[in-house]
Amino acid sequence: MEWDWIWKAILIIVVGTLILRVAGRKSISQMTLAQTVIMIGIGSLLIQPVAGKNIWVTFGVGAVLVLTLIVIEYSEVKMNWFEKFITGQSVLIISNGQLQEKNLKKLRFTVDQLEMKLRQQNVSSITDLKSATLEPNGQVGYELKDDKKPATKQDIDDLKNELITLKESLGSNAGLQASSSASGNDIFKEVEDKGRGQNPPQQLQ
Repeated sequence: MEWDWIWKAILIIVVGTLILRVAGRKSISQMTLAQTVIMIGIGSLLIQPVAGKNIWVTFGVGAVLVLTLIVIEYSEVKMNWFEKFITGQSVLIISNGQLQEKNLKKLRFTVDQLEMKLRQQNVSSITDLKSATLEPNGQVGYELKDDKKPATKQDIDDLKNELITLKESLGSNAGLQASSSASGNDIFKEVEDKGRGQNPPQQLQ
């Protein structure tokens, strides 16, 4: 019984990992068309040595595929027209809360598919969106309308400062105090200070 398939399988894993590491670290959902085609080709190619094909020829072809991918990606960086041709462009599918039906039809992208992707991003209503685009990698990018955007820390700080100013103008000596968590309970602060502000319960020590 031949046992060479064992070292071939190990070598395929090692070399295959190195080849894919050079090719890039993007997930399937982030890949361009060229990357997806080449990754599928590499996946099909790497299994061939186990079936009796020449293992070194397989690795050579895999290296050529990755080299081709690198050249394509480098060309996309240098030439905008080439990037548009290979990768494509983002397409507007929602504008001011209104579906762009013509673009959806061109993309063969149904409303149900759009709503599924929006739900995954915690968007509950299409009318809440200022705009949305379908990206070349199939993901949906969106911008909420101004009145639907969540408040940022800057917004809250500005409001707090306005309240302090208002209270001071009304003659109050006690300004509004900023609420902050106790330093002893801040688990990030204790890492920065290299110490523990508050001991854990006895049974967890």
